Amino acid sequence: MTGWYLFLVIFIAIVGMIVLISKFKWHPFIVLLLSAYFVGLLGGLPVDSLVTTITAGFGGILGSIGIVIIAGTIIGTILEKTGAALTMANSILNIVGKKRAPLTMSLTGAVVSIPVFCDSGFVILSPINRALAEKSGISLAVMATCLSSGLYATHCLVPPTPGPIIMAGTLNADLGLVILVGFAVSIPVMLIGYLYAIKISSKFDIPANPEVSLEQLVEKYGKLPSTLKSFAPILFPIVLIALKSIADFPSAPFGDGAVKAFFSFIGNPVTALILGVGLAVTIIPKSEPKGTSFSWISAGISSSAGILAITGAGGAFGQVLRTLPLADALSGSLVQMNAGLLIPFIIAALLKTAMGASTVAMIVTSAMIAPLMADMGMTSEIAKVLTVLAIGAGSMTVSHANDSYFWVVSQFSDMDTATAYKTQTGVTLVQGVFTIMILLVLGALFI
Repeated sequence: MTGWYLFLVIFIAIVGMIVLISKFKWHPFIVLLLSAYFVGLLGGLPVDSLVTTITAGFGGILGSIGIVIIAGTIIGTILEKTGAALTMANSILNIVGKKRAPLTMSLTGAVVSIPVFCDSGFVILSPINRALAEKSGISLAVMATCLSSGLYATHCLVPPTPGPIIMAGTLNADLGLVILVGFAVSIPVMLIGYLYAIKISSKFDIPANPEVSLEQLVEKYGKLPSTLKSFAPILFPIVLIALKSIADFPSAPFGDGAVKAFFSFIGNPVTALILGVGLAVTIIPKSEPKGTSFSWISAGISSSAGILAITGAGGAFGQVLRTLPLADALSGSLVQMNAGLLIPFIIAALLKTAMGASTVAMIVTSAMIAPLMADMGMTSEIAKVLTVLAIGAGSMTVSHANDSYFWVVSQFSDMDTATAYKTQTGVTLVQGVFTIMILLVLGALFI
């Protein structure tokens, strides 16, 4: 079986995915599973082992990150329902100043999107965004672009957002290192989105027309959680995961005994996120009716079901690709290209632009790249991390009319389609290209 034949089979599968998801609106869960069967059968996998391969891939990826995804979704649900997101926005506003309301929304979006999907994050923060736009006298176009780009920066680059955590698992990258580097890269990426909003989106005057004022929002939630309690469920798990990565450094900064074992346990993503859920539950006011905690956690679990289904199906597709002799077929040409991080970036960008869904683009691209990592020379820990982030950069590029996030941003911000292309599509293009430029510099220094 020639390499070109395998490449053609995978190409047809990807085109089929794009058509079925974008044009016919099939659910990615079904499309990814059908693609796994299609590629496996035409790729020559024995029929009796194909189903085993698919189920092993499905169970393998959910076994490693399923609990983390559920826990992150629960945290996001509780932050929304308790008003903790409003506390975070107010706290950031107090630090950066009322004259910098757009920067407040960029920063708030970047924090909130760490455990929450960007679509949900925009909906959660939209009333706050409008109220701040009205209070500061700034066009809603500027505020919406700041919020959407802030959310997008961490959505595509920082675990435990589902996309980045799935990529880290697929490429066997150190999760703590992905968080540390991804968070560091997301800061300038968020700021470039902020600057784009100030320079470009400010040309479009959209009145805020808030349904409620900032004061009325505070009234709606009653007594808001404290700043520490609001940030803790997000930041505490991240710190623990980062400490585990530091403990695992070859230099053994915490030694090889009980201290390292402690951080390895408590910094395991599953343990860290469960502790984050525990902290989130403490935010729920005691005045809430009995059973509130149960119902809110149940809502978070229900919200995570779709993510888990797509994640598992992506794992199945990835396992089929890893089982095929894909690396042998394509590695020679990829090495000759010597394109490094540009390869995962371009594949993800093409899939994102064609399909619309960032998370699906991340899942498919990481599954395609995983068997090729050794032949591309991407075997060191930092190389794996930068590859994860390069795919994340591609999955930003670009958000347009086939992306649900494009319509969430435009409809919740009173933008017509033409304006949304100039603001939302424009800022995601700039963010994606800017991100890969940063990563290419890091790659030249550390790979």
